[in-house]
Amino acid sequence: MPVSAVAADSSVCAPLAVLGRDVLVPLVTGGEVDYAALDYAASAPALQRVWDDVAGYAPYYGSVHRGAGYLSQLSTDLFENARTTIGDFLGCRPDDQVVFTRSTTDSLNLLAAVLPPHTRVFVFETEHHASLLPWEQCPGAEVTYLNAPRTPQQAVDTLETALAEREPHGPALVCVTGASNVTGELWPVRELAAAAHAHGARIVLDAAQLAPHHPVDIAELDVDWIAFSGHKLYAPFGSGVLAGRADWLRDAEPYLAGGGASRKVARRTDGGVDVEWHTSAARHEAGSPNVIGAYAIASACQALTEAGFDTLVAREQELIARVTAGLAEVPEVRVLSLFGDDAPRVGVLSFVVDGWNSSHFAAALSAEYGIGVRDGLFCAHPLVRTLLGGEPDEPGECGAPEAAPGERSLNAIRVSFGAGTPDEHIDRFVRAVKELVTDGARWNYRTEEGRCVPDATR
Repeated sequence: MPVSAVAADSSVCAPLAVLGRDVLVPLVTGGEVDYAALDYAASAPALQRVWDDVAGYAPYYGSVHRGAGYLSQLSTDLFENARTTIGDFLGCRPDDQVVFTRSTTDSLNLLAAVLPPHTRVFVFETEHHASLLPWEQCPGAEVTYLNAPRTPQQAVDTLETALAEREPHGPALVCVTGASNVTGELWPVRELAAAAHAHGARIVLDAAQLAPHHPVDIAELDVDWIAFSGHKLYAPFGSGVLAGRADWLRDAEPYLAGGGASRKVARRTDGGVDVEWHTSAARHEAGSPNVIGAYAIASACQALTEAGFDTLVAREQELIARVTAGLAEVPEVRVLSLFGDDAPRVGVLSFVVDGWNSSHFAAALSAEYGIGVRDGLFCAHPLVRTLLGGEPDEPGECGAPEAAPGERSLNAIRVSFGAGTPDEHIDRFVRAVKELVTDGARWNYRTEEGRCVPDATR
């Protein structure tokens, strides 16, 4: 959508400049307003710095690891330097590998594919589907789903008990989020890692929602692997990372078979082929890699490091306090939480409004105020059902409303923000919630193809 004008002060107080900060969107009530992107938990806007870096590299793009030409050599260096930059950003240990993937989902499916035979996997039902679902796809793996804890200590105790009771004592893996994509609450990662290792298990951290908001150090947290997505870390282009211990990755068959993963291929006398696979990260990076995506993630890592997480975290906590205080002034609003209202969180909050279908409310925020939020079950159906008191077998489709506007349905509203969010967007959101609850929507809405949209006929 072309930008029709520039909102001169739209980036005031935002520590980092992001794309889209000057985009104007139409309101159904008339006029235009700069778009308030408050759906960072789904995809954060790309940093201007990242976009500029990618644009500067684009004319020099070339194939990597295969070409003798100057641009291929340059691109290969850039690709491998990106791997080093990301490893430094994550505090990787000397023997850790950084594997480029398509996303957090792809990273965790890769790890599921390399599990040793008969691995026991322990995962809380509160996980995003990306970290909840891949494990049963691995032949021979046995998955134990742990009930939603109501305190951080209960999470540790639940895991301790489950690990102590496992039989036989073979390979085991724990998968846990760093910050919930529904509530934004921080999980006790270091304590869970200690519990896992005390019982001979390994642990993978889903850092998709944590890495954009907090420093993530694989050695300090003492986790075995970290997975995250570029598109949540202010980088576009569909890239992700799996970083951590090399042994399971090195010992398994390649995630994908093809060029790049193979070191040597030779015909056998019986007509077949013998393949020698790489033992480095390339083993699971078959095919031509997403060089631009890897470079974009590295650029975002550098930008966040240079901005300083102490500064970014302090400012984000101020925004969280403004949102929670504003919502607390509206009795009809209930903020969802596992660990309690005072639990530490990143800039992600979900809530429901008495008397409103969540999709209707989100549609009104967009159409009447130019605010983009998320509604639905957030690809974390078991968790949202637990928080809303729904039955485990109730139907639900990720991100889609389940009832007509005004009817109760099992969905919620999520607001999320970060380093590119200006103060005005937060203030507009809080004001909009109060006005909608007090005065109601100023427009009529209807359901169209599973979405609540403004009614053109009013």
